[in-house]
Amino acid sequence: MDKMAEKEEVTAETSTEDAEKVVVEPYDAADIDFDTFCKSDMRVVKVKDCVAVKKSKKLLQFTLDDGSGTDRTILSGMHPYYEPEELVGKTLVAIVNIPPRAMMGIESHGMFLSAECKKGKMRL
Repeated sequence: MDKMAEKEEVTAETSTEDAEKVVVEPYDAADIDFDTFCKSDMRVVKVKDCVAVKKSKKLLQFTLDDGSGTDRTILSGMHPYYEPEELVGKTLVAIVNIPPRAMMGIESHGMFLSAECKKGKMRL
């Protein structure tokens, strides 16, 4: 089965019954206080461009409009779940005030919010 058909199948299989079967994994990280959480700058961003990062099986490089007037670059390990062209034009949620991090020689300026909707299947 090709990647596109597999992704469509996962979307079609998602239902209320699936939602009722979700098992929440135990939270093992230290709690943060509400004031720390409030410092997160979460923004709705629009994907202007998305390309696979050369020499990486997982990373996609996103060029985003975050409303600041300057394009933002975020790298994310979503290539096993999405093809780059599927994501252009999509609206996502990103945390934009975390320190930049270089991956594969490219600086990433943020992190996307995502969720696992089915074992091994991630959604942005």
